[in-house]
Amino acid sequence: MTSTAIQSGTATVAALLAVGAQRLLKTLAARDPAATPSLDAEVLLAYALGAGRARLRSHPEDMPGAAVAERFLALIERRAAGEPVAYILGRKGFWTLELGVTPAVLVPRPETELLVERALALRPEGDARVADLGTGSGAIALALASARPRWRIVATDVSAHALAVARANAAALGLERVQMLQGDWLQCLPGRRFHLLLSNPPYVAADDPALGQPELMREPQLALVAAEAGLADLRRIIGAAPDHLEPAGWLLLEHGAGQAAAVAGALVARGFAQVRSHRDLAGRERMTEGQWPTHP
Repeated sequence: MTSTAIQSGTATVAALLAVGAQRLLKTLAARDPAATPSLDAEVLLAYALGAGRARLRSHPEDMPGAAVAERFLALIERRAAGEPVAYILGRKGFWTLELGVTPAVLVPRPETELLVERALALRPEGDARVADLGTGSGAIALALASARPRWRIVATDVSAHALAVARANAAALGLERVQMLQGDWLQCLPGRRFHLLLSNPPYVAADDPALGQPELMREPQLALVAAEAGLADLRRIIGAAPDHLEPAGWLLLEHGAGQAAAVAGALVARGFAQVRSHRDLAGRERMTEGQWPTHP
């Protein structure tokens, strides 16, 4: 495809997608074998066009026009530079929800849905008091609120900017009943006890080479990196959780794929029972849960 085709508005959907995918293949795939250049190009062209991806597939011969083509190529360059697609679009799907996201929060990831699944399985019916610690975009808390209207849910985060995103998402989804509080983990919940505590805390070690990836460099490091080989915040939450759990209450934690044994060991050492880890769709142990005994 030539610049003349773009300027004259004669570039087709198929041609634009091919150019965008090739550009991303040279950049993204070179640093990440799991990159999806064709999918990213399709998502970005649909966004630039203001249409669904199905429209692109069913009408590859369409000519979107010069303005759309130029906007699309500008979006491709942002993606090639490492900006996550979710930040470019300003939104990300999670569970059954569409969430607004900004660089103030982590991009919600599919593996975090495992926390939601386990929470729903552990409390299949009735009321519950639930806290989502380090809520970020509000993904976990809002997913639970949408699935369990009777649950009383509070979401905490140390970042005021992250809470602003979470509150905006709650308002957009009609889930303002979720209480949002600013504070460090459980410190803003004095005297309160819950049936479920959930958290996707920072668990990446400061020397992890993955932090050099442009995508991760764009995300808030406060929400990614933890001391003690990535275990510091997990250990803090485990240490404080019993003072905020009802008897037989559960603590559910997301962690790195190689941290299950350490997290399970910390839970057992703190006095939790029924400690078990669960695998994500890729077969990696990515979350561990433990139950606070009825009689510690």
